[in-house]
Amino acid sequence: MTIDPLVLMTDVEDATAALLGAVESLTDAEMGLPSLLPGWTTGHVLTHLARNADALTNLLTWARTGVETPAYASPEARAAGIEAGAGRPLAEQLADLRQAHDRFADAAAAMPETAWAVRLPLARSAAAVPWLRLCEIEVHRVDLGRGYTPDDWPEAFALRLLRAIVTDPPAGSPDMVLRPFGLEHPLVIGPGEGPVVGGPTRSIAAWLIGRADGADLTVSPDGELPQPARWR
Repeated sequence: MTIDPLVLMTDVEDATAALLGAVESLTDAEMGLPSLLPGWTTGHVLTHLARNADALTNLLTWARTGVETPAYASPEARAAGIEAGAGRPLAEQLADLRQAHDRFADAAAAMPETAWAVRLPLARSAAAVPWLRLCEIEVHRVDLGRGYTPDDWPEAFALRLLRAIVTDPPAGSPDMVLRPFGLEHPLVIGPGEGPVVGGPTRSIAAWLIGRADGADLTVSPDGELPQPARWR
């Protein structure tokens, strides 16, 4: 999938502004309410989004400087950071998220053209890092469970997400042929011999990443939908 990181950074800016605007009216008490992610509150999701921005800033720094800067020190450190920040009041959450985004945007702006081609863990190249950030914002905004659903995703994002999943499906993904409405050619996971799943682009993408149950999708031959592999 061809990615223009500068174009995607514009999308990241817009998605971040929309996210902040959507959550700034929440209350401190709502930080402790369950999100749609098992075991995570609203505060967990917002803290994760801030720490993810810092993690991806580390990757861009690595690409720009050549100094190995892992996204997270360890899986344990990642989990501890989210847990430590989850209980903070809304004002602290918002300030943290804005500042983390600003650091990420500054890191992207500092990238020379040649640095975008550097290969990194979690991404085929640094050019994919803005796309990773956009996915985090759009998907986890759904996970907040505050009225934003996959039906609200921009169509371009949903199609790009769907193509990304097909290009690099999770390990263990079942074979299937996807026929999103409006696309002339099918998208194929595996050798193309699996069942044909049809429906709106947003619905297929959300189902494949576990954010929808697939109730509005069709499958041919008749039967149950395949079980998507666990998405990151």
